[in-house]
Formats: sequence, structure tokens, C-alpha cells
Amino acid sequence: MLAFFPSAQIRVGVGRVGGSISFSSGFPLLSSLRFRHRRRSCRSFTTSAMAPTDSSSSNLQPPVAKKVKHEMEMFGDVRVDNYYWLRDDSRSNPEILSYLKQENAYTDSIMSGTKHLEDQIYAELRGRIKEDDISAPTRKGSYYYYERTLEGKEYVQHCRRLIANVGAVPSVHDIMPTGPEAPPEHVILDENEKAKEHAYYSIGAFHVSPNHKLVAYAEDTKGDEIYTIHVMDIETRTPVGEPLVGVTGYLEWAGDEALLYITMDAILRPDKVWLHKLGTNQSTDACLYHEKDDMFSLDLEASESKKYLFVGSESKTTRSMFYFDISKPENGLMVLTPRSEGIDTSVSHRGNHFFIKRRSDEAFNSELLACPLDNVNATTILLPHRESIKIQDVKLFSDHLVVYEREKGLPRVTFYSLPAVSEPLESLQGGRAVEFIDPVYSVDPAESQFSSPILRFCYSSLRIPPSTYDYDMNTGVSVLKKIETVLGGFDASNYITKREWAIAQDGTHVPISIAYRKDLVKLDGSDPLLLYGYGSYEICVDPYFKASRLSLLDRGFIYAIAHIRGGGEMGRKWYENGKYLQKKNTFTDFIDCAEFLIEKKYCTKEKLCINGRSAGDCLLVLF
Repeated sequence: MLAFFPSAQIRVGVGRVGGSISFSSGFPLLSSLRFRHRRRSCRSFTTSAMAPTDSSSSNLQPPVAKKVKHEMEMFGDVRVDNYYWLRDDSRSNPEILSYLKQENAYTDSIMSGTKHLEDQIYAELRGRIKEDDISAPTRKGSYYYYERTLEGKEYVQHCRRLIANVGAVPSVHDIMPTGPEAPPEHVILDENEKAKEHAYYSIGAFHVSPNHKLVAYAEDTKGDEIYTIHVMDIETRTPVGEPLVGVTGYLEWAGDEALLYITMDAILRPDKVWLHKLGTNQSTDACLYHEKDDMFSLDLEASESKKYLFVGSESKTTRSMFYFDISKPENGLMVLTPRSEGIDTSVSHRGNHFFIKRRSDEAFNSELLACPLDNVNATTILLPHRESIKIQDVKLFSDHLVVYEREKGLPRVTFYSLPAVSEPLESLQGGRAVEFIDPVYSVDPAESQFSSPILRFCYSSLRIPPSTYDYDMNTGVSVLKKIETVLGGFDASNYITKREWAIAQDGTHVPISIAYRKDLVKLDGSDPLLLYGYGSYEICVDPYFKASRLSLLDRGFIYAIAHIRGGGEMGRKWYENGKYLQKKNTFTDFIDCAEFLIEKKYCTKEKLCINGRSAGDCLLVLF
């Protein structure tokens, strides 16, 4: 947890002791033994804004949970949890609820001095949100599909409109008409109405049938991510058949009259794939595959061509693939890439070939292969493994192939023209990259149409709100289709974003993404700075826009992200060099980034704050 404070009130800092970093203002020192365990005091820091408003709160003692010995035995080992009594899955134990209320009351008392600032920032956050809005419409068949948000409502409406001139060739310049002469909007599903019946409501999947007559959606009304699938007639909104209960959020249409979906075992591991025919009872559904190895879990996705469904069976290091031919459901699931320890594959389809992204110990940043549909063992290398470029994702079109890559810590989008389906597939040449405007940014695939040359992606940076672009791969023309509206006078030109490279203690160059408001920051060491880090699970923490962060930047803060080892920003080896016996690199990288920022006068030791969440919390515990 981290609170925002005016820069004049910040009294948090780091000091250097014995060649390492320590924190002042209540932080314990980090000695030259950087990884020796320390007591967990790094979360507390002193600011004048946190001073209590009266003496009574300073005398208030924090509640202390009682200890009740509880022994648990597993694998012949007995461990004691003195706080097991605090577990209550029913959320109804009066003793536990009483203790939690005491904790909340203590927190409210200690934080009473920040109440005015909290209210001010909350008003800022709410004031930037445009509640009445729609997403960028996606063209599918004869319709534009989109989501609408309404002022004062918590959930979205799923909507569509007919395309007036459906025979026209799609263009990046197409705009969905909304005037009185335009085809009327049809609300397929209003989540606000559905949510009225439940204390919790979430939709995990929402898929329209290939003929655009039905929709299947997965609904969670408890928050446990155990879903119920409903099928509904889009025009009449009447249910079709009985709901499918106890399922995951994985579901796909297998033609217009059948669904594939996945269920879980007792420990909520996705383990079974089922085929459901509309109009039949769930009890008669066919189980296509049961993953009995509890080290593996299943997932499901449709090919861009919509002719195949792919089921992945994945562990931490290994992933194999099955395919389901929608035109031949009687064949069931067929093995595409057999399981092999340490081999990770994902697949796509176009024409007469499957396309396989394959990672191995040798090809650690992945290579791209293709194989004929009728001989999956006869693979051809389309893109060889490259040590400095990681293949993140692959998207197929009827005439193009798009590769989402990573190089030097930044995402990159490269597209290739493909030969006619009847011609042989050989190694890809002449790839063209999409250019972006910021030195550091994030870019992610968005749903595109397989038969079109138009690539849709979502772009964002530390200063540019999420933006949806359509890019014509034939002409190179790019058109902004939607940018997230930020109210309250936001102007992206007021902010600067840049990249720096810190040198770690072993000589490794570690990228840092930085943003600040150019009219407030002096870059003379007097500015407060918040440094964020994660560095785990090969997750890429790309520089993306967050409207709430403006409350920091507009108070003169510098915001920085340390892209430390353990993450995936610099490729597979970046992750492997920050795990297991190399995990210490994650922490030393973070320290070295902090020291670099101080050295370059982005801040001083008195003005440095650090932030981490989930696995990133470990970065704070060590300080």
C-alpha cells in the first residue's frame, strides 16, 4: 500500500551504507549482507500528512490477534499455525468479524490525519473518468459489436448495430454510424440488469455464434471463478436450453449448434474438455479429454480462421497442444504437438497449415514453425530462434502473419505477407515493423478479422491513454479508432517519458522506464520519485497509462519502473536469470536501479519511495 502526498511533505528516503542501500525514516538498514532476513518494517514511513489530528489516536494501541495452536500434518511433517482460527470461508464467525472491525477502526484512527488528502485524491480519480462511453466497435460479419458504459452504472452493456453497407470492402477509415439515420443499436446483454439479482457479478467469456444468432456467456455470481454458461437468442433474448454449471471461463463455439468448454477438479484445476450440443442435457455431454496429471492444466481458444479449436495442456515448463476440427466433430481432439518435457508450444491455423510457436532449451526465445494439416510432423522453420529477440505471440490473417516480439526490453509488432494458400510455405522474409511514437510503451493484440488486411492493436504509454488503432498491412496507413477519454484537463504533451539503463553489479544493463511532468520536475535531485518493481514469473511490466498515476505526476513526482530480472521484458533468459539460485539478481537489480536514479539526480535518498505488489512485495521486505 502506498499513499500519495504533496512533495513538500515527503520524508521517505534511502541512504547508502557499506556499498548498499538503506532506508531512513523508520526503514531498517540493509547491510552488505543484502539478503539476510530483516523484520518487516519497510511498509511504514513517516510523513507530516500522517500525523494524527488529536492525541487520542496516538495513544490507541493496535489490536493483537490471539494465538490458538493448530497443528497440520502433511507428508509426515507437522507444522503449527497459531492464526488458523482466522480462517472462515463462510465470512460469518462473529469473533473474526469483531477482530477485523477492530483492525479497521485502528487503521481509520491512525490514518485520520490524511482524510482530507484522501478525499481530495478520490475526487481527482473520479473526476477523470468518463462514465458514459463505448469501446471501439469491432466489425464481425454484418454487424459492429461493442460495449457501452453508462453514467452511474457499474457494469457494461454488450451491443451491436447492423452495418449499413455490408458489401463494402472493410477499410481503416470505416466509422460506425450513430445518427438518427443509422441502423438502431441492439443491446444484446445488459450486465447492470443481471447484476441486480446478485451481490457479485462477473462475465468471464462472451462469444457470439458464427451465424450471429446466438450468444454464449460465462457468468460468475459468487466471485469464486466457477462459472455457469448461458446460451441466449440475441434478438429475442430468450434462453436456449439449460445452463451449463460448474465450468471455467473457457468456452468456444464449435459451429452454430455446439460448444466446447472446460471444467475443473476439486482443487479448481481445469482438467476436462467437453463437447455440448445445443438442446441436450449437460449430463450427456461428451468428455473429449481428461488431464489426469495434476501438474498440468487445460486451456481453450479458437483459431483466427474459426475452423479449428485448440486445447493446451500446460505445466510450468511444458505445453502440448490438441486440435479440434469443427467440420469433423466426430474425430474429437487430435494431438498436434505431443508432450515433451521443457517444450512449450502454441498454435494457429491458416489454409493448409498449422503454425507453431515453439520454445525449448535451445530455442529459448521461441521459433516459428509450420506444418501441413495432414502431416503435423513435417515442420518447416519460418522464423528461426534469435537470441536477442523473443517471439511473444503470433496472429494470423488470410494473407498476412503478425508477430508480437520483444527486443531490448520493448514490444515490437512485425508483419509479413504470406504466399497464396496453394503455394509452398518457406522461411519468412521482408518483415515490416509498425512504428510507435514514444520511447517506451506497451502494445497488445486486439481482435482483428481474419479475412481482412487490417490489424487492430492497443497502444499505451506512461503519457498516452489506451488507444485502439487499425493498421492496414497493405498500405501502411494507421488510423486511431478510440482513445480512452481522461477528463479534468489532461494534456499528454505536459508529460515526458523516457528510458534509462542502470548497470547492475555484475555488469548487466537493466532498463528503467521514466515519466514526469515537464513543468514541475527540476531533475536536480530535489524531486520526489516513486520506483516500482516486480521481476517474477516472466511477466512483462510494460510502461502503460494509468489515470490514477496523474495524481502523483501532477504533484511533482517522477514515476519509474525498474524492469528487473525475473520478469520477461528482455526475453526468456532475463526470466531465468532471476529465478531459483539466480533470484538474488531480482533484488540487486532493484537496488542498483535505485542507486542509479539517485546518482543521475532524478531524486535524492530522502526523496525516494519504492512500491511493489504481490511478488513485488518481496522487494520491499528485504529493505
